[in-house]
Amino acid sequence: MSGTQQVARPLVRSLRQATSTTATCQSRPIVAAIRQFSSTPSRSDEPTTTTPAGSDAQKLAADAAVLVQKKASEITAIKQGSEEELAKLLSPELGSRRRRAAIATTGDIPFEQLPYQCFQEARKVLAKDREEKIAKIKAELARIKRIEQTDASTYRGGEVFKQKRLESLRKHVEELKIQADINDPMVKRRFEDGHGDMNKPIYRYLAENKWRSMDYKIITQRIHQFNIVPDILPKFDPTMDVKMTFRGYKAPPGTILDSLITESPPNLRMQVFNSGERLLSVVVMDSDVPNPETDSYGRRLHFMVTNIPWSPTSTSLNLHRLNSKTSSESPQGGLPEDGTLAIPWLPPTAQKGSPYHRLSVFVLEHNNNQPLDLAKLKEMYGGREGFSLKSFRDKFDLNPVGFTLFRSVWDEHTAEVMARHGIPGADVEFKQPRVHSLKPPRKARGWEAKRQKPKYKSLWKYSKRIKGLKY
Repeated sequence: MSGTQQVARPLVRSLRQATSTTATCQSRPIVAAIRQFSSTPSRSDEPTTTTPAGSDAQKLAADAAVLVQKKASEITAIKQGSEEELAKLLSPELGSRRRRAAIATTGDIPFEQLPYQCFQEARKVLAKDREEKIAKIKAELARIKRIEQTDASTYRGGEVFKQKRLESLRKHVEELKIQADINDPMVKRRFEDGHGDMNKPIYRYLAENKWRSMDYKIITQRIHQFNIVPDILPKFDPTMDVKMTFRGYKAPPGTILDSLITESPPNLRMQVFNSGERLLSVVVMDSDVPNPETDSYGRRLHFMVTNIPWSPTSTSLNLHRLNSKTSSESPQGGLPEDGTLAIPWLPPTAQKGSPYHRLSVFVLEHNNNQPLDLAKLKEMYGGREGFSLKSFRDKFDLNPVGFTLFRSVWDEHTAEVMARHGIPGADVEFKQPRVHSLKPPRKARGWEAKRQKPKYKSLWKYSKRIKGLKY
């Protein structure tokens, strides 16, 4: 018999007696067990009260019975905090280990009604602080409204000063909204569960902090590790989260992928952290195309889709569906819901003997939300070869905001993919030329120089620099 069963058996026995009789129970342990939550502790001289043997006693008896039936390993997992055992009880997607252990021990009690005195008192303090922040927000909004109704000529700086002042106040209001909700446990719980409304500043703030804590550091490290800066752009700092999957396979930034996997376009999960609607363009380019004639490397455009409407609530972009759509399927008189295909997908390939190819995926934001001319893009970049992202950015007034990449090398399926899509060069193999040293032959020195005479002929076999001998 486990220790848990020994502790719970007297409680279950007393509760069964309480539910089997119609008389009221005067037992002090039962009253203490079902005593409702209070902000003050119970007094030692508090008189006992009669408790009906109804639903409360039956519910407590059922809870105790469930506790007895639990395995000893489950209780030990909660107490000792074993991640493997705790994962068997509750999914790690629910949040931290402490929260999962609390859920496992509190049953179906609503989160905001957990019977922990410190927790409830802290919620009161947070509620009071939130009321103060809301009052400040109302005051700032009234101030903004008053400035908007004021004539710009009354300010020394005119309209420029007025707009600058309004922008500063609106930014301060957004900061107050974040401060009002940042300590709310319900907000943090919804964010951990993935149910946060990204239209609200607090959830965008939490999402950006989570991204910058690890994913941002990884992608910036890859940008410098693979020389994306300055090979493709002179400077670049991503401001949005971009994750890539090929046929359900998550591709971390910089991973080497098989040519069969990259034969179809990927899916992108993109998250922006500032409010408002915007238009985006996605470009996939290869910056390591070998050119034997010039003994150098060129660039090639593999995919381009433009005029993509995007907002903080948007999450996934299916490039495979966009690649299969034709321009005739786009709605007339307006922009398509998920973007317009400009250059279709060309499977990335690397010829035998060439080093790995860097396939960069750039997400660019349109300044002033101006859509791009599809016919002009096809005319300028239909040839694919010699594509320059810097020139594309400058000509169409775009701002790079997101990035990820993968690498491609020659593998056993590359020739098959190249033949299937009509890509030439599968029979070409690159070999590294032998580079001879430009230094003159070194003269014999030391031991070898002293033993060049015939009397040391027995020792010549230990040297390779004896004049007149070839080995």
